[in-house]
Amino acid sequence: LWASALAGPSQRPAPPRDARALNPPLSVPGIGLALWSPKPLGGPGCLSMCHAWALPRGSSSSPSPSLWRVVSVLRDALSLLNTSANARLFEARGPGDPSCIRCAVVGTGGILNGSGMGATINRHDYVFRMNGAITAGFERDVGDRTSFYGFSTNTMMNALHNYAANGFQQPPRTPETRYLFLPDHDRDYLLLRAAVTRSPVDQGQDKGARPQQYFGEDLRAEKFKMLHPDFIRYLRNRFLLSETVRSLHWKVYRPSTGAVMLLAAMHVCDEVSAYGFLTPNYTAFSEHYYDRVPKSVSFYLNHDMLLELRLWQRLQRSGLLTLYTRG
Repeated sequence: LWASALAGPSQRPAPPRDARALNPPLSVPGIGLALWSPKPLGGPGCLSMCHAWALPRGSSSSPSPSLWRVVSVLRDALSLLNTSANARLFEARGPGDPSCIRCAVVGTGGILNGSGMGATINRHDYVFRMNGAITAGFERDVGDRTSFYGFSTNTMMNALHNYAANGFQQPPRTPETRYLFLPDHDRDYLLLRAAVTRSPVDQGQDKGARPQQYFGEDLRAEKFKMLHPDFIRYLRNRFLLSETVRSLHWKVYRPSTGAVMLLAAMHVCDEVSAYGFLTPNYTAFSEHYYDRVPKSVSFYLNHDMLLELRLWQRLQRSGLLTLYTRG
């Protein structure tokens, strides 16, 4: 079993009891998981914090009009995440809750097509999904519960465009669903601000977009959470530091959305099972479980999927992860 990671409002992940099986260790003290603000932010004192969290890589360190615009957006967005529900992934559980938390993290791999794992997935305490999380018509294989939908605005928009023909018209919407932002651009803070204030996005490439078309009419602040950018950087630097960062393509590299969600779950759940992730037998399956015509798995420069595959194997061998392999 995993040690509880719900260590108060800062949501600082605690290492699992058997994390000694990994070197480097699975968790480092002092890295917060959730990004929230218990009180309003404002003024120049916010600059250094906002600079570290929100600026694109390669930006100048000197204050500029564009920097102050980002600071303003970040300050406004974070000021809306000001409840204990925003600070904690599992709202119904207190830090002293002794019960074991069982989580399923469900990817979109073709290995799930015909798997019959839907009921097993649904029986977990929490179900994490991401990308083109289509469940309608595939309930027998992937279940129909979504506790957390993880995304950046970029990945969500790409999924809506790329998988619309497969049936992905909107992110999951159920009473239990919470939307977990994985911020990598100011458009994430802009969409978050628009959602919680129930107003269209007011600037940037998504200007005019209505958050209701993505998240429905229930736009309470409690429905939204945001992973701390420092936590995402920690995941990359400790577990998924690809050789790509030493190449000409270093600027585009980042762990996949699925990898961030799976590793985040492993920091807050006692038992984690992963479904629909890349496994050594991936060539035997189509890229997605909802593909109408079988297609080979594609690899892109911005993710190192083979590095992620090796990490999942290592975690499974260490007894820290149950990976569905259809074996």
